[in-house]
Amino acid sequence: MPKNGANISLTSYDDIFSTEESRQTEQIQQIPIADLHPFKNHPFKVLDDEAMQRTVESVAQFGVLAPLVVRPREEGGYEIISGHRRQHAAELAGLKTLPVIVRNMDDDQAVIQMVDSNLQRESILPSERAFAYKMKLEAIKNQGARSDLTSAQVGPKLTAAEKIALDSDDSKSQVKRFIRLTNLIPELLELVDQKKISFNPAVELSYLTTSEQRDFFEAMQDTQNAPSLSQAQRIKKLSQAGKCSYDAIYDIMGEEKKAEMDRVTIKNDVLRKYFPKSYTPRQMEETILKLLEQWQKKRQRSQER
Repeated sequence: MPKNGANISLTSYDDIFSTEESRQTEQIQQIPIADLHPFKNHPFKVLDDEAMQRTVESVAQFGVLAPLVVRPREEGGYEIISGHRRQHAAELAGLKTLPVIVRNMDDDQAVIQMVDSNLQRESILPSERAFAYKMKLEAIKNQGARSDLTSAQVGPKLTAAEKIALDSDDSKSQVKRFIRLTNLIPELLELVDQKKISFNPAVELSYLTTSEQRDFFEAMQDTQNAPSLSQAQRIKKLSQAGKCSYDAIYDIMGEEKKAEMDRVTIKNDVLRKYFPKSYTPRQMEETILKLLEQWQKKRQRSQER
């Protein structure tokens, strides 16, 4: 049986978002899991991976020690602000209730707290960060003039992007570049998450229209090539000039990249069958170079004859 964590007082990241007065009056309640609902358009994925399995095992043994933060829903039940992974793990572990702190927040306050609490995770996909930044940007803009958007007690107000940058490890320009990724079609954004398209080329491709992105996706599959930054920039210029078609994209994506033209790669298992097992990579390299020198000299003698 999991130990009851309802009476354990923990200092968590969520405490940052409440005042001292509210913390004194807040109480941890045990709420049925069936009454807890995910945050609307929650940008962070809850995956059944190895990390989740470890969380499930921990919850099964000790229970959920850090309470979730939720807010009441008009249609009944509660919307989870932070604790989606804990809720899912508890469900898999067979728990019926969870410790929660109920807070009354408007939509914008809820979005900001939801994003900030989840951005503390160690591993975040580009797509998760992109949509989280976008949601927070819109929430901050909706809040309008606020005293906490100033860089000092008396000073110029920060833009929404500057506010997000201040709360994260990314610069203002990097925040905007992440938000650009939300303009990618799902197929391309998935390739960014899979690291099959690098971040910088992906930002450039986000300026293409939806139909141009679909042409690009098809051309990328047909050529079996990932775009370099320069290729993505050239495709973006074609789009701006109104000349971006599948054929034009295919021609660019079908080019040999300079790095590939300048590099010869021989797999280790191919080389190994020609050398004694005791040979180190360095010895193999030296032997190959000596043989190439002998081959070159032989060719030169042959040409002189």
